Amino acid sequence: MLKRVVVGMSGGVDSSVAAYLLKSQGYDVIGVTMQVWEAGCSLQMEREGGCCGQSAVDDARRVCDVIGIPYYVMSFRDVFQKNVIDYFVNEYISGRTPNPCIACNRYVKWEALLKKAREIGADYIATGHYARILRLGNGRYTIRNSVTAEKDQTYALYKLTQDQLAHTLMPVGDYYKEDVRKIAKEQGLPVAAKPDSEEICFVADDDYAGYLDRTAGERVPAPGRFVDKNGRDLGPNKGITHYTIGQRKHLGLSMGHPVFVTGIDAENNTVTIGESEDVFGDRLVCRGLNFLSVPGMETGQKLRASGKIRYGHRTAPCTIEKTGEDEITAVFDQKVRAITPGQAAVFYDGDHILCGGTICS
Repeated sequence: MLKRVVVGMSGGVDSSVAAYLLKSQGYDVIGVTMQVWEAGCSLQMEREGGCCGQSAVDDARRVCDVIGIPYYVMSFRDVFQKNVIDYFVNEYISGRTPNPCIACNRYVKWEALLKKAREIGADYIATGHYARILRLGNGRYTIRNSVTAEKDQTYALYKLTQDQLAHTLMPVGDYYKEDVRKIAKEQGLPVAAKPDSEEICFVADDDYAGYLDRTAGERVPAPGRFVDKNGRDLGPNKGITHYTIGQRKHLGLSMGHPVFVTGIDAENNTVTIGESEDVFGDRLVCRGLNFLSVPGMETGQKLRASGKIRYGHRTAPCTIEKTGEDEITAVFDQKVRAITPGQAAVFYDGDHILCGGTICS
């Protein structure tokens, strides 16, 4: 009996080729697009190459017709609103910089989709992520880097559970992007040349502050003050939701030289400004831990690892220590730029993920 797999299809080339590869490998493949936009809002959320607009549905359906697999659109609006949009808004209002793609992966693209897949008798779900699943000798599942560092997406997948990984396939993790596009072209898939999406799907033009103003209304913090590291007032800011750690542009300050955001204080509605060197640090604390390659760490235990503190950050050598029941402190060998509360810190053991958590400080 063929193993059944539900492929989450965004209408892009990666998930389309994932579906084709699995079909060619003999799986019983079903294509599914996860509808996450609110009724009547699809035009606002349209994105070339994105996964939230009506064009995603149209493209995914055409791909499934070419491959010869059934295709369905499933609504995940409620779970997306709760676990992605509400989280995104609440984090920014609290002075942190969220990563909605990580939340979407954990709670929508995996938890909710896997539940639906099981309801229709599927053995696996699959996506077009550039990552690979590895089962270690200790029986633990972890996520291994893809063959291409340029497109590697392991960082955004660190929160997946052992059960989710045991029932997931990621077929494009063994391919380079140019090879994926070549396969799509050779098989006549209509999205072979479709551009990649680089923005958050529900935020138009990367205008986070504008989105928050429209979405959160009166909850959005009012304009506050810029201060230096000694608390000296430097002038008005537009409100903390307009800034993130390490930001240099669009500050509206005339200091005579480049300055940077080094801190955000939601309680006092202030944004701290500093020099370039003030943006660098060698220590962070993260909580909300998820362990992959190992079941956990004992309090006080230390491990060597390579840490990544944002999606585009190159991993850096560090020592991690379990400093609380749900807390890791990481000390980097050399200072890293813009350690940002709200972002993920993901720690690697060689080419696969050891664990990760959300940066608190």
